[in-house]
Amino acid sequence: MATTEYQVTGMTCGHCEMAIRSEVGQIAGISDIQVSAADGHLTVQTDGDAPADDAAVLSAVDEAGYEARRLS
Repeated sequence: MATTEYQVTGMTCGHCEMAIRSEVGQIAGISDIQVSAADGHLTVQTDGDAPADDAAVLSAVDEAGYEARRLS
């Protein structure tokens, strides 16, 4: 498993977390998603050793209506 962290701006509530989780959850190879509006973090884990596809994650967050940047 590989873990990748992102900073997300614009999240304020549980609905925001759910919207991001729903969009990112559609990406193949993602096995776990943790979203926190309180600290503005998104953490994704992949099935294999390769990290998440940044372009796909950033696009999914954008589709949910937020902006993100990779932290790790």
